[in-house]
Amino acid sequence: MSKCIHGAVTYRPEDLFVYEELTIEDPRDNEVLVKIIGVGICHTDLIAKSGAVPYPFPAVLGHEGAGIVEKVGSAVKSLGPGDRVCMTFRSCGQCDRCDDDHPAYCRDLPQLNFTGNRVDGSSSLSNELGAVASNMFGQSSFASYAIGYETNVVKIEEGIPLEIAGPLGCGIQTGVGSVTRSLSASKGSSIVIFGGGTVGLSAVMGAKIQECSSVMVVEPTASRRDLAIELGATHVFDPMQSDDVIELVRRIVPNGADYALDATGIPSVQASALACLGSKGVLGLVGVSPPATPLPGEISHMINLGLTIKGVMEGDSDPKVFIPELVEHYKAGRLPFDKLITTYKLSEINEAVADQHSGVCVKAVLLPDT
Repeated sequence: MSKCIHGAVTYRPEDLFVYEELTIEDPRDNEVLVKIIGVGICHTDLIAKSGAVPYPFPAVLGHEGAGIVEKVGSAVKSLGPGDRVCMTFRSCGQCDRCDDDHPAYCRDLPQLNFTGNRVDGSSSLSNELGAVASNMFGQSSFASYAIGYETNVVKIEEGIPLEIAGPLGCGIQTGVGSVTRSLSASKGSSIVIFGGGTVGLSAVMGAKIQECSSVMVVEPTASRRDLAIELGATHVFDPMQSDDVIELVRRIVPNGADYALDATGIPSVQASALACLGSKGVLGLVGVSPPATPLPGEISHMINLGLTIKGVMEGDSDPKVFIPELVEHYKAGRLPFDKLITTYKLSEINEAVADQHSGVCVKAVLLPDT
């Protein structure tokens, strides 16, 4: 059996999204059908749409979905109809990395998240022209319904609106987890965060949760700098108004920062982030860089100061554990990520993408029209 739904389809990198009617299959034995209540737009979706990664077209993207389980396959044991859920990246749940509670580094992660199809090559979505690529992060949630799996569909409690919960599955967990898990920033430490988008501002909230003493944010957009202060940053810097951000940081922490996080992916910014660190400092790289971008820094400098550069995927999170923790932080007032969100109808996806790109909003969340 199948179901008629609506979704935002991308046909070519240079084209706008097209809001149209689609058909979604019933869930197979290991699958979960989720009615989408809200889905965030993430930079990774737009990278896939741009053709920078080999994702097949036409496609439905989207990987920050939240909603209500409508139907589950016969092999699904931990989820059932009516469950409130947040969707996240997919992992196999069986390899050594998954067994070690590091599903973000699952051995099969590329195949499970970025091929546009199920493992057998089929797609759960189609339109009048034929198959439409799906399975983005094991969900493709730029639609009114999405197919997910037990490993990437996480039950969440009451107390958080489903309309805004989707970004917990990627952008929020990446930013918060980068500081609380990947860097494990210690109480009283100093951190400088480059980039004030969803990930960077979530990192600010993570730094506040960790009780960092100095939380510095480098961001060119004034409204995002203001929001960073509201969320817990102690200092903000406009890189467009200063030739030397490193000097500004070292006025606050003369011996250099304990931690730095780059959420921009820009090589020159990454080099500045490394230069802001003091001895034994750690730089987390979470921004997506162009292919073949080399690591920043000079080896002898890193050796002399004992510096560490750490790649970060999804905040090193185990979503089944971490997303419920994030919900508790939100309910307790420690993670007011709703301040980042502006909502749009799913059919308004092109306007939402433009607003997010221009800085009109930080995190656009799409709400299905019906």
